[in-house]
Amino acid sequence: MNGAVIRLHVNGQALTVSADDADMSLADYLHERLDLTGTKVCCGIGVCRACTVGIRNRPDALLEKTLACVTTVSTLANQHVYTVESLAQGNRLAPLQQSFLEAFAFQCGYCTPGFLMAATAMLEHLGQYGASAERIDDAIDTWVGGNLCRCTGYVRYKEAIRRVARAKLKGGAGS
Repeated sequence: MNGAVIRLHVNGQALTVSADDADMSLADYLHERLDLTGTKVCCGIGVCRACTVGIRNRPDALLEKTLACVTTVSTLANQHVYTVESLAQGNRLAPLQQSFLEAFAFQCGYCTPGFLMAATAMLEHLGQYGASAERIDDAIDTWVGGNLCRCTGYVRYKEAIRRVARAKLKGGAGS
């Protein structure tokens, strides 16, 4: 990139990325340069979705999910990237994380960050789709259905997400 730099935000922090790192995958950049290891790489080709992170093209935009293992840093100029580390506020878990704990949704936990980030994006989009409590499972299937769990924890993941989505639709603590 001829010495150019890339500006982006990660978990609210403004960053300037050197041209030397422009062709790195976002997952590698997060791990190697920022020591943010919550984003996991499993397949490395964007199939399993363990590496799902959230992206906003501006701070007030809805969160979109993207696959960090196949997204290069150079494609993220002026974007806002959110990793699983962004969910908790200090020692206080986000409602979705708390729900995962309460539903015993963690097994080996490797795919969990991808599930959390895909579900976080889904929760932001609920109002846009006119989702209702009766259609929550459809929304979960659409937003999180492609994420793979080798331990087959799907039932518990879905239950945890459903709890928070229903609370959000009712205007409760999960919103």
